[in-house]
Amino acid sequence: MVCFKLVPILLILGFIQLTQSLRFDLKSTHTKCISEDIKSNSMTVGKYHIVNPNEGTPLSDAYKFTVRVTSPYGSNLHTADKVDAGQFAFTTAEAGDYMTCFWIVEHNPPVTVTLDFDWKTGVAAKDWGSVAKKGSIDLMELELKKLLDTVNSIHEEMFYLRDREEEMQNLNRTTNSRMYWLSFLSIVVNLSVAGLLVWHLKTFFERKKLL
Repeated sequence: MVCFKLVPILLILGFIQLTQSLRFDLKSTHTKCISEDIKSNSMTVGKYHIVNPNEGTPLSDAYKFTVRVTSPYGSNLHTADKVDAGQFAFTTAEAGDYMTCFWIVEHNPPVTVTLDFDWKTGVAAKDWGSVAKKGSIDLMELELKKLLDTVNSIHEEMFYLRDREEEMQNLNRTTNSRMYWLSFLSIVVNLSVAGLLVWHLKTFFERKKLL
């Protein structure tokens, strides 16, 4: 019976540990932005590079791009100009959507490059190799530390999602209340205009002695 209860947990943990890089094409004068919703005080690391179509051959200056990472409030956290590879790492100060944008300046003739981008946050962003070396721990203990951090991350993510849901509910209630009063005000204005129109027409007809 215990084994069946552990299966969903192990599946979730295994899914969280699975990380893959993102690969996409980028054309001259075009911009590609990728956003990630990250909670505050989370470690995040990113690596990017151009996929060289001709291995062993150096890339020309035409195959250079610019990258910028911004916070939810627009602060620049990482900027690199005319590069073919790079990386960044920082701890988030506030929760929200962090955005990484790539673009290539105008080039004649136009060029298209393939970028490989690996962005990790939370538990996946930790350097477990360094942890194992510093702590002189065996493989089993390292895996247990990974699982413990993953469970803590899931726990924190649940509270984070609950807070976001509460914020959305409060926003919905505020919006509904404002829409109610706006509708009520619209009805009052329409009735007032209709009343003034009836009074004006009645006065006009009485003045013309049509009534």
